[in-house]
Amino acid sequence: MSDVFSTEKRSEVMRAIKSKNTKTTELKMMEIFKELHIKGWRRTYPLTGKPDFVFPKKRIAVFVDGCFWHGHDCRNVTPSTNSVFWNAKRDYNKRHDAFVTETLQKKAWTVLRIWECELKKKNREKLLEKISSLILEK
Repeated sequence: MSDVFSTEKRSEVMRAIKSKNTKTTELKMMEIFKELHIKGWRRTYPLTGKPDFVFPKKRIAVFVDGCFWHGHDCRNVTPSTNSVFWNAKRDYNKRHDAFVTETLQKKAWTVLRIWECELKKKNREKLLEKISSLILEK
């Protein structure tokens, strides 16, 4: 099926879409925190990189990253159209994530990055290990 917009118009439309409130992943993470009785987290905390969740007293910043947007290798999917653009976008996001992690670590924050795919039921054990090693034991 061909696009109803011209290439220029499609670019304009896509530029106007801003990422905010990535609800599905964040809601799943909140459910897990509640299920495990993990308390002390905050949202929209003013910190470099805008973490999804922050534990201010423990100085832990939690990012829940989308696998496609942040270049996780679980999917290995590259769109067939405009692949140069998408690869550049994902490479930029990876560099930005590394910069944010390094910046926060220099300020004595612990950074926990959780992949979207880790929120699936089949990866639950791995996720629980990741969370408990930092949040539950600190």
